[in-house]
Amino acid sequence: MCSNDFFIQSDLWKNGPIHGQFYNFPEAKATRCLTGILSDKQYSSSPITTGTSVLGVKFDCGVMIAADDLISYGSLARFQDVQRVFKVNEKTIIGASGEFADFQSLKRSIDQKMVEDLCYQDDIDMNPKSLYNWLTRVLYNRRSRNNPLWLEMVVGGMQNGEPFLGHVDLRGRAYEDNVVATGFGKHFALPLVREQISNGELLSQSEASQVLRKCMEVLYYRDCRAISKYSVAVSTNQETVVQGPFEVNQNWQLATMVKGY
Repeated sequence: MCSNDFFIQSDLWKNGPIHGQFYNFPEAKATRCLTGILSDKQYSSSPITTGTSVLGVKFDCGVMIAADDLISYGSLARFQDVQRVFKVNEKTIIGASGEFADFQSLKRSIDQKMVEDLCYQDDIDMNPKSLYNWLTRVLYNRRSRNNPLWLEMVVGGMQNGEPFLGHVDLRGRAYEDNVVATGFGKHFALPLVREQISNGELLSQSEASQVLRKCMEVLYYRDCRAISKYSVAVSTNQETVVQGPFEVNQNWQLATMVKGY
């Protein structure tokens, strides 16, 4: 009797795997989902169809959130007319960067909450801070299950008559500020806006619009995942609207001075 036959017939190998196959350990399903090995359920390990920077700015009577209209498939500029800023209700606007499919799934849940608010007919709508707090819980919950939503969210609007602006990332980390950004906007756009509000006073609506336009132009030049077309969501006490698409001012005269490529 060969050694393999001995182990198959003995109690030491009782209920063991057939040679060349894997053994189904008890409670293995949960373990496999965590490790990603032989799992029946596959989780995405990186975003695929993505949007880049979102920039939000408070001004003296409201909030603006801007983002370009490109959704990239890897490095391919695949979808060039997709808005990434949205009006949630008459008080709240949002913008999203990261995996756009994850945002579409999350947006359906948000829309359902708006329908429920409407059905109650109690004149109570979700305000921006409530949505902001809800997103922190949703994103942290998914992160804790090792299946994060690959998103960075900018939430803005009018909270009890005052401008509100907050940022939430895929781990559920959140903060509020007068100006927030995602992606390359953290590096290229935030310094430009903070330079304009260095005195601590909020910009006017026209000044905020101008600085957003300048930031979107800089991001178009510097970020290879950005395009020249962008949209802006604006929330004030009077109205909440999504404007655009707009075109950035382009000047490529410097290209004639680039040598050696």
